[in-house]
Amino acid sequence: TGAAARRGILIKDAEMLEVAHRIDVVAFDKTGTLTEGRATLVAAEAADAGGTAGRRAVLAAGAALQAGSSHPLARAVLEAARREGVAPAGVATDARAVPGLGVAATVDGRALRLGSTRWMRESRVDIPPPLAERAARLEAEGRTVSWLAETRDGMAPALRGLLAFGDVVKPTARVAVDALRAQGVRTVLVSGDNAGAARAVARALGIDEVHAEVLPADKAALIEQLRADGRTVAMVGDGINDAPALAAADVGIAMSTGTDVAMHAAGITLMRGNPALVADAIDISRRTWAKIRQNLFWAFVYNVVGLPLAALGLLDPMIAGAAMAFSSVSVVANALLLRRWKGTGT
Repeated sequence: TGAAARRGILIKDAEMLEVAHRIDVVAFDKTGTLTEGRATLVAAEAADAGGTAGRRAVLAAGAALQAGSSHPLARAVLEAARREGVAPAGVATDARAVPGLGVAATVDGRALRLGSTRWMRESRVDIPPPLAERAARLEAEGRTVSWLAETRDGMAPALRGLLAFGDVVKPTARVAVDALRAQGVRTVLVSGDNAGAARAVARALGIDEVHAEVLPADKAALIEQLRADGRTVAMVGDGINDAPALAAADVGIAMSTGTDVAMHAAGITLMRGNPALVADAIDISRRTWAKIRQNLFWAFVYNVVGLPLAALGLLDPMIAGAAMAFSSVSVVANALLLRRWKGTGT
């Protein structure tokens, strides 16, 4: 583990180091794991009014809903509102976060909600075709689309507009996926984001399998499903929502740039938030396991050869003692070769 720690890979215990060499599926969260997690607002459009006025109205409502939140998308909305001089539409009360779906609150007597396409679909929000087409184009570009809706008099929520966000893929994300493929490891993207954005990232990185619009509770179930196929599964994530999936995996791998909850649930922590270190963690585990097998083999050979000779009186005690010492030295020396391990160098 010392060689791994020097590369920024903290392995919690020997069990994790042992299990990691068997990993043949790695499931990645998207935001903050494969992407930088620093979202920016790229579009804000009203459902019933175009131009600057519509954009400002949607942005003002979004800023009111997201005030006080530390979520990356909330920070993006608030930053855009400050940059454009848009004040929040009011003070949000009765605010509640719906895990994996969005946020709802009352703003100046208006019951507003801001969230995912899945939430709008489940809430039976009618999305006009022009706006649906616009959202599809944004998603195809890898954007995350959130919808603003308002509920009145117990009726189905009415759409008020959309907000679209962009995030940047980490430079080492492609290196990570390529390195895992070279190791014979299948990669899976598990994201709560829309299908278009998730597929765009997976396509750019060469990820084998995509699961989008996955709620936090469903992530753990998906990991269990992958394990049920007889595979050894690692989950890589950074957020509170990833903690159940990290705990459900054979090996949970957390980014140190994420939350303490995620790091507590994981068996391995990547101190630099670099996804390429996932392949390095598997590599050092496989090399360590190989060294253990080599050392057991040579120790067994020494004893198989030495014990019969000693029993027959053909081995001088001095030579036997020297051979035993040499056996120990060779085992230690072989293990110390791991100190030369450098990883991918990323």
